[in-house]
Amino acid sequence: MPRIVSIQFNPAGKLYDFDAGTLEISPRDHVIVETERGIGIGLVVRGPVEAAPDEAPAGLVAITRLATRADMDVQEQNSIREKEAYAFCNRRIMERNMQMKLVRVEYLFDGSKAIFFFTADGRVDFRDLVKDLAHAFHTRIEMRQIGVRDESKMIGGIGICGRELCCCSFLRDFQPVSVKMAKEQNLALNPSKISGQCGRLLCCLDYEYETYCSLRKSFPKCGKRVRTETHSGVIDKLNLLTGTITLRLDDGKLFNVNRNDITVDTQQPDTSTPARSENQPQAQADKPREPRQTRTQPRKERPHKQHAEADKAVPSTEGEAKQQEGRSKSGRRKNRSRKHGSRKPSENQPAKPEPTTKQ
Repeated sequence: MPRIVSIQFNPAGKLYDFDAGTLEISPRDHVIVETERGIGIGLVVRGPVEAAPDEAPAGLVAITRLATRADMDVQEQNSIREKEAYAFCNRRIMERNMQMKLVRVEYLFDGSKAIFFFTADGRVDFRDLVKDLAHAFHTRIEMRQIGVRDESKMIGGIGICGRELCCCSFLRDFQPVSVKMAKEQNLALNPSKISGQCGRLLCCLDYEYETYCSLRKSFPKCGKRVRTETHSGVIDKLNLLTGTITLRLDDGKLFNVNRNDITVDTQQPDTSTPARSENQPQAQADKPREPRQTRTQPRKERPHKQHAEADKAVPSTEGEAKQQEGRSKSGRRKNRSRKHGSRKPSENQPAKPEPTTKQ
């Protein structure tokens, strides 16, 4: 049966499972393991725990050995090299006026690679910077862009509560946080009050969100009319933790009562329009409508369009008839459809003969 232990490589970092094998390992021990990035040194957080072969995670890697005093000295030397690399890289960034912020430098345990973590608003061309770093430190260089929350996790600090940041002390994974959580807990939507060092919403808003949701189910909603033995009013505020409710009385005064001392007022007047019953008299509906006013004066008869055009087209004399006949032949017809690009043949130019189709 495999003996599984959980190891972290950074404070409050993600936990990775390894196989302890036959090694005598206890929590707070440093061990040497082989990872995808190379050989690393980690801290045992949990374990070892025996697991069935079918319950063990796939691809479980065995621990190489326990860390010795020489390994811890190498780790201290790497820490000194990380500080030197951070200072050198920061100077190069300022000299090249690059729009990026260096956060941290991390060396692998065997010194085969140096990882530079930075933040930036967009894409950054750091090819020349990598050449300078590789020439100065003679090792593989990796540039990794991170977010603002990861930046706060690496740097650390003190929150507005006066304690160490959750992300760098015990919070290993970031949970999604929304403004709805702050509204559910009746917090003021002030960015300076509900935002952390990273500029995002506080991670602690997620801690008590489910508790507030469960407590709110046993409270009536705000704006509902309730009554007690001595007072009657509308709910103005709710205090879910103390179980008190603030009522706004009819005269505008505020009155605090306990949740168990109120009852919903069923005789609340309905402000909506009442529905009309079938037996209710419909005086307005049964009122006879006034007849429309009809025109007493007859409309003027207009001559029909066809008759008007016919009268207009009749010539008075024989000369006018011939003149009108000539105009109709040479004039352009109205509402004539013609394809786009076709031109009417002029009088001086003969028209083109129509093409004949072979039968």
